Amino acid sequence: MELHQLDYLVAVVDEGSFTRAAARLHVSQPAVSAQIRKLEHELGEPLLDRAPTGVRPTAVGEAVLAEARTAVAAIGRIRETVTAHRGLLQGRVNVGVVGSGLPPQLPDLLASFARAHPGVEVSLTEGRGAERLTALLDGRSDLAIVGVVGDPPPGIAAIPLSDEPIVAGIGPDDPLAGRARVHLAELADRPVIALPVGTGLRAGIDAALAAAGVAPRIAYEAGTPAMLGELAVRGLGVALVPASVVPFVDGLTAIDLDPPLRGRIDLVWPSARPVSPAGRALIAHVRAGLENRDDPPARTR
Repeated sequence: MELHQLDYLVAVVDEGSFTRAAARLHVSQPAVSAQIRKLEHELGEPLLDRAPTGVRPTAVGEAVLAEARTAVAAIGRIRETVTAHRGLLQGRVNVGVVGSGLPPQLPDLLASFARAHPGVEVSLTEGRGAERLTALLDGRSDLAIVGVVGDPPPGIAAIPLSDEPIVAGIGPDDPLAGRARVHLAELADRPVIALPVGTGLRAGIDAALAAAGVAPRIAYEAGTPAMLGELAVRGLGVALVPASVVPFVDGLTAIDLDPPLRGRIDLVWPSARPVSPAGRALIAHVRAGLENRDDPPARTR
């Protein structure tokens, strides 16, 4: 068994195709196929299900894949550690991000990091919070930026990038207009507008409503907090959104929740797996670039 065979296996599964994997690896497609067949022969089990609709790992392949990702990542970290000791920080950092609620300073932080470390390639992969955390834990991502309510999930270390109240956003004609505060229990009979299931903020909101004995009637879901506010302004329900969204939606009014609920955007990474030198450098850069904030301690579970 050779390391490049494991690298090929990871690429084929990630791309769902031998051809796309070969392009990603800058080798020929027959070379990738031959090495995977050689690996399967050595292990005595088929690792991939080659179907007309795409390539998927078999049950054995799934088990091998997890170990292959660990091995490939470890070799990458060793190489990056050596180059870092030479004073040349190099490598690749894959950051998973959610499509909503990203901190506005992120593009500037990434640009300044690229100028400071031209040998490091940073890539962004977008998806829902739950998907990003799964990719983080199984080694497909190095870091992630996700919405969180409460403590980080088990196995995750985190630095908060933003921390703000979650409020009830309503339109001018809503029955709650004029109220300063609304108890979560009062939302039991109201149409609620929220982010989709699978986002960190939605998971925290659902948990808070359940703790208040509320089985909410989710009337509408949308992928961005601003769209939630736009729906609420048009009288379609009560939007549960970060407070910072309210000033950017014309006609939207914020009402405090009782009990209070806060949402964070966190930079997260696996607490049980070493972070590469390039990844550590990006974490340090983000920490240093947080505006108007003391250096926040990493939160771990």
